[in-house]
Amino acid sequence: MSAQLRAAGALPSARRVTVQAIRHYHYHPLPTGGLQRSDAAARAFRRSMRFPANAYHNAVIVRNASFARLLPKLVVKFVRIPALFGGLMIGGFAWVQYQAVQMSNSAQQMYGNVKATVSGTASSLWGSALDIAEQTKRGWDNTKEQVELPEWLEKILRMEGETGGSSNGNKGSGSSGGAGGPEPPKQSRVGAATAVSASAAAYGYDQSADNDERTPEEISKDDHMMFVTKKMIEIRNLLQQVGQSTSVTLPSIVVIGSQSSGKSSVLEAIVGHEFLPKGTNMVTRRPIELTLVNDPNARADYALFPDISSERITNFSSIQKTLMELNQAVPDSECVSDDPIHLTIHSPRVPDLTLTDLPGYIQVAGENQPRELKRKISELCDKYIRGPNIILAISAADVDLANSTALQASRRVDPRGERTIGVITKMDLVDPEKGAAILTDKQYPLRLGYVGVISKLPAQTGLFKRDSGNLLSVISRNEKAFFSAHPSEFGPDTGVNIGTITLRKKLMQVLERQMSSKLQVTSQDIRRELEETTYQFKIQYSEQPMTAEAYLAGSLDDFKHLFRKFTSGFQRPQMQDLLKNALDQRMLDQLAARYWNKPMGDLSFVPPEDPHNIADLPKADLPSTDLPRDHPNPPYWHKQLDLAASELTHSGVGRLATTVIASAIQSDVDKLINKSTFAKHPSARQVIAEAASTVLADRAYTTIDGIETSLKPYRFDVDIQDHEWTQGRDHVSGVLKTELEHCQTAMKKLEEVFGDKKRLREVMTFIDRVRKRDIVVGRESETAGAGGFSGELLARGREAVFLRDRAEIIKMRMLAVKSRQCKTKENKYYCPEVFLDAVATKLSAVAILFLNVEMVNDFYTRFPREVEAKLGEHMLDGGLQKFVEGDANIRRHLDLIKKKELLELVLAKIESLNSLEGHEKGDMGGRRRPRRSIF
Repeated sequence: MSAQLRAAGALPSARRVTVQAIRHYHYHPLPTGGLQRSDAAARAFRRSMRFPANAYHNAVIVRNASFARLLPKLVVKFVRIPALFGGLMIGGFAWVQYQAVQMSNSAQQMYGNVKATVSGTASSLWGSALDIAEQTKRGWDNTKEQVELPEWLEKILRMEGETGGSSNGNKGSGSSGGAGGPEPPKQSRVGAATAVSASAAAYGYDQSADNDERTPEEISKDDHMMFVTKKMIEIRNLLQQVGQSTSVTLPSIVVIGSQSSGKSSVLEAIVGHEFLPKGTNMVTRRPIELTLVNDPNARADYALFPDISSERITNFSSIQKTLMELNQAVPDSECVSDDPIHLTIHSPRVPDLTLTDLPGYIQVAGENQPRELKRKISELCDKYIRGPNIILAISAADVDLANSTALQASRRVDPRGERTIGVITKMDLVDPEKGAAILTDKQYPLRLGYVGVISKLPAQTGLFKRDSGNLLSVISRNEKAFFSAHPSEFGPDTGVNIGTITLRKKLMQVLERQMSSKLQVTSQDIRRELEETTYQFKIQYSEQPMTAEAYLAGSLDDFKHLFRKFTSGFQRPQMQDLLKNALDQRMLDQLAARYWNKPMGDLSFVPPEDPHNIADLPKADLPSTDLPRDHPNPPYWHKQLDLAASELTHSGVGRLATTVIASAIQSDVDKLINKSTFAKHPSARQVIAEAASTVLADRAYTTIDGIETSLKPYRFDVDIQDHEWTQGRDHVSGVLKTELEHCQTAMKKLEEVFGDKKRLREVMTFIDRVRKRDIVVGRESETAGAGGFSGELLARGREAVFLRDRAEIIKMRMLAVKSRQCKTKENKYYCPEVFLDAVATKLSAVAILFLNVEMVNDFYTRFPREVEAKLGEHMLDGGLQKFVEGDANIRRHLDLIKKKELLELVLAKIESLNSLEGHEKGDMGGRRRPRRSIF
């Protein structure tokens, strides 16, 4: 806004304020100068000592800063520093000396100009000596401002300055009785730079009014243009996020040129840092979309790779390494890729620009490069240099413009040269006359003209490494030294554009002009697209608002609702059924091991017939009452039931119960995920499943120990009540029936595999005769075959015989369970199935009672919180965006909302720019401000 006020005349120009302050500071009421002035000042000082002490503070003491006073004080300060830091001080002096050497060129030129003005008379010699002293003082002040001291050295000098300043202030504060008024306060470096111009540092001028050759009106216009350009670049970046039609866009600057034409050096000179990858082979393989952001508040220049991370990078060597790695990631078989690298650089010393660096043109592909490389590079460059982009065509001065690949490419898409700026590099490699002729070339005219630069750094002669932050100043001094040595070819009156600073300013002017010319059309296109987007948002989503966070919260709430419904239906009865089914399988295993038939292992060995057959159990002679456990000779069937019951109670019921219930819960959680919106997001699904597993595993071992402890009384004696016996009798009939169905199903599958039922029956008959010892089969016949049957048929036959016998036994036991003999619990040895079923039911009831309290209820409480916490961690670092992108419908919804918001924001920014332009026109008294010409 200060620029606008200066343009309107509301504020005095920065140059005028500074000059007046300097004049005010050096004003003296004494009548003469030189030695007489010093004598008069001494006499005035002696007279002031006659006044009382309380009036002495009104006297003004004028001190002339000099090297003779400054250096001894620094030496004294450094002597006071402990010897431990002596090495650091020496290094600091060497570093300061290096910075002073860097300023030697400008100092020599200044002294040369002074020498040219010295006359032969004594009076003029004395006046020139005073001028030299004054210029030396200003040079030292500028040197102090430009030299960037280390932090530790600045602290030391700051302490010295504060000590000296406080003492001087005490002596000279207040107003004088007529000695020129109070001394004006010194401006800080940042404040001085702002007072000079907001665009001075961006253009490359030193932060001093004496080095800025622009008029106040030009400064005001440049500041305003810089502000407008910044806002337009913001609009352009927003339009790139919209990602729709190419008509809704604003131009950027595209840099093209052949390899070794100095393209990278020009970009680095514009930025002020060496950051682009270097190499003899083809280094740039991907477009580098570079955005320069003028940031006056940045303490140090830094860069960002927005597509990689949000980390600020202040080491530009690291940027160079990263760019090299990203470019080298392109396979050698392709060499170039149209996938751009986005890089943003923030600095108070760069203008607001958007530049795109492209691979350099080649004439012939190398031996290890694809033959179509030349065509690929040309197609990639043509994609970027189309309108409305501005073309920065780089050509070397030692190459004829007729052979310039960059100019040839630009003339294909911009035949009238309205969007092309010609940059001629290596101007110091040709004769000045030839260089000037190139810049004023009429055979290949460009409406935006040519700019001659010497962007290559001069040879380094110092012992220390060049500061990359001073790159532009070094290049500017080198250019000024060369061009000023040839005033007839490159002087101000020749009309040629030379120097990197001129190129910087021209780029900003052209970019602002091109953007401004497209702004009205872009505004109309944005309005149309915003209307279409609003209409689609209304008819597709009924203007329903949606955010990624709201979608995640809604999905989480829906899943929690499903989980609450699950918890209400998964209680103790459901858990006991699951555990009882698992214990039923163990009960069947015990019955098969101790009561039912065994599978035949080998036809060559037929075991002797067992005297205790399950078919004889209903008629067995058993005591009517239970025998003690330590009975010396219990009956066979009594012993079998006790062993089966002991195996059932000692078989790790606690681990079985915990595993069964945890697996069931985990499976049900997976089913809930399938019913929820998380089914469309594999990563979120995995997070929820892991959360369930974590909570269940956290209480697993404690639950197992608790269940085993609660079941200890049943390991030695299980007391079955009458109602438990009745329930067991009813339930075991269903278990046996299910087992019979399994046997019959397996028999049918075996018959289908066998194919010929008659042949299968013949094999089974043969095996029965072997078991009765009617036929003897040798060991070698087991695999080779026997009885006219192959080894494979005999194996199938043994399996069929086993299933047939097992089915017959189960049928028999089903009848036994339903008989009157199994009606009461006193006959448990005749009915082992009923007793073991009742024991299994009792074990499951006790285990579920403890498991429900110890693990399940804890899971129901902790799991929703664990899911919310795990999802929250997962959604960090871009996880939320990936989560949303998993649902195509929601992604379209959010994209449409984002597009609508971006278009509204862009339109608001454009309207603010238009209102700013209208405000400036109003400040100019209603007169239409003429358009700035850049030609």
